[in-house]
Amino acid sequence: MERVEIVEVGVRDGLQNEPGVLPTAAKLELIGRLVASGLGRLEVASFVHPERVPAMADAEAVLAGLGPRPGFTAIGLVLNRRGYERARRAGVTEIGMAVAATDAFGLRNQGMDVATALGAWADIAGEARAAGLPAQITISTAFGCPFEGEVAPARVVDLARRAAEAGPVEIALADTIGVAVPTQVTDLVGRVREALPGVRLRLHFHDTRNTALANACAGYAAGVRVFDASVGGLGGCPFAPKATGNVATEDLVYLFERMGIPTGVSLEALLAAGRALEVTLGRALPGRVLKAGGFPPAAAADRGR
Repeated sequence: MERVEIVEVGVRDGLQNEPGVLPTAAKLELIGRLVASGLGRLEVASFVHPERVPAMADAEAVLAGLGPRPGFTAIGLVLNRRGYERARRAGVTEIGMAVAATDAFGLRNQGMDVATALGAWADIAGEARAAGLPAQITISTAFGCPFEGEVAPARVVDLARRAAEAGPVEIALADTIGVAVPTQVTDLVGRVREALPGVRLRLHFHDTRNTALANACAGYAAGVRVFDASVGGLGGCPFAPKATGNVATEDLVYLFERMGIPTGVSLEALLAAGRALEVTLGRALPGRVLKAGGFPPAAAADRGR
C-alpha cells in the first residue's frame, strides 16, 4: 500500500475559527508537538488582513518563533500579492493560495470573484517560482457551495486546468462545507486526473455531515496520496455558514494505518498533542479517536494475554 502524506492544517484552518485568539507561544508549542509526531508539512499561518481573521494577526511572530525549520515545511496561506510579500519576508517554506469554485463564495471569503483570484494566483505563482518557493493552490467549494449550491464537475476541471497553467507543485480539491460523498470524490478526482495527468492532487475534507473518512478512502482508491487534516477536528470556515471542522488528523492516521497504509505519523504522539490542545482551549475537541484512543493490532493483543 502506497504511503500517504498528511498536511496538518489545524494551526491555520483550525485555529482561525476559534472564538478566542490563541497566544503565539501556545501556537508554537502546538506546532512543536505536531512536528514531533512525524507530520512534515504544516499550515502555520495565513497572511490576511487581521481585521478579517484576528486569529492570524500574529503570522510574522509565529514564523519568527519557529526559527530554522529543518525537517518540516512551514506553509503560509496567502490570498493576494500583499499577503505573498508578507509571507515571503516572514520566511515560509511553501506558499498556499486558494481560489473559490464560485463567485459567491469567492467574494465573501476573499473579496474577489473567480477570475480575479485566478489572476492573483498566476501573479503569486510566478513571483514564488522566481524566489525559489514552492507554491500550491486549493480550489475551495469544489464539491458544493453554501451560496450557489451544486458545483458542476466540469467547472472544477476547467478551474484546475487554468490554475495549472501557473505551474503549481500541487492542486487541492476542497470540500469546504462538508457536502461531498465518495461517489462524487471518485468522479471529480478521476476527471481532474484525466485532464491534468502530470499534476499532483491533494484532498481537503470537512466532516460536517460525517462523510470525511469515507471520502478519504474514495480519494485514496482514486489515486490521491496527499490529504489535509486538522488536529482534534478543529476548524470550519468563518465565511461558510454551518461548516464544521476538518477531518481530524488522528482519525485519518488511525484509518490509514489500520488499513495498512503508512503515514509516517505516530498516533500516540498525535493524541498527546490533541489532548494538550484541549487543555489549552479549555474544551473537548470533536475528533473521535482523540476520545476513544487507538487500538492495538491483533498480534499485539495476543501477546498481552
